[in-house]
Amino acid sequence: MTLISDRPAGAIRDIFGRDKALIGMIHCPAFPGAPRYRGASMDDIYDTCMRDAERLVQGGMHGLIVENHGDIPFSKPDEIGPETPAFLSVVTDRIKRAFGLPIGINVLANAPLPALATAVAGGAAFIRVNQWANAYVANEGFMEGRAAQALRYRSLLRAEHVRVFTDAHVKHGSHAIVADRSIPELTRDLGFFDSDCIIATGQRTGDSASMGEIDEIGGATHLPLLVGSGVTEANIVAILSRTNGVIVASSLKEGGVWWNPVEPERVRRFVDAAQAGL
Repeated sequence: MTLISDRPAGAIRDIFGRDKALIGMIHCPAFPGAPRYRGASMDDIYDTCMRDAERLVQGGMHGLIVENHGDIPFSKPDEIGPETPAFLSVVTDRIKRAFGLPIGINVLANAPLPALATAVAGGAAFIRVNQWANAYVANEGFMEGRAAQALRYRSLLRAEHVRVFTDAHVKHGSHAIVADRSIPELTRDLGFFDSDCIIATGQRTGDSASMGEIDEIGGATHLPLLVGSGVTEANIVAILSRTNGVIVASSLKEGGVWWNPVEPERVRRFVDAAQAGL
């Protein structure tokens, strides 16, 4: 493997105090202003997020990501209003104060500037960015990498302590526009643009990347590698043998679907299954 970045490779250990981490998702309900918002009070929305966080933490997860997944259909980055990071900041601060685990922020769709603002306001340790370099055609339309703008904004906030986790060959879209470039090349671009951790995904929420694709991405970078979709108690050990951890959501929810509440027994079984790979 030819290195094209001198980025340190210790983000997972620095953040979680371990070499392999289990990270659970907080899928926030629709916030005011989103099409699916139906008038729930902010206290009810925050309580829903806190309940899921409590179940994930008590079940043994090592960290959490807070995400505005209820705001479907997602806006493009420049069309996201100030209300979204404001709501997310309150959720993040409450979870951080209650549980103390490392927290990440993902603002959909592909909005690292609001994510960085939320991370600083709420005390999060990292952000997730789905398209960091290059470009693809997402559900929301043409989506460009925003690394240059985001890193300058992070400097403006004096927030270099907030790490950046980035997807390689991100789900929910077409990569035809970069089809003449291999997955290893696209992965190396993330490190070249100062990503701290790489995430492999499947085709959509709940679908796992193949073991072959995980190996292909992992072989192209010296940075930590996570799998960010389709992780279950059945495949967790195989995935952990190849990576530095996972981001898991759907398989920990009631019925295995993302819009349901976290189910404590599913979390317990998942964490128990993962022990052989940690």
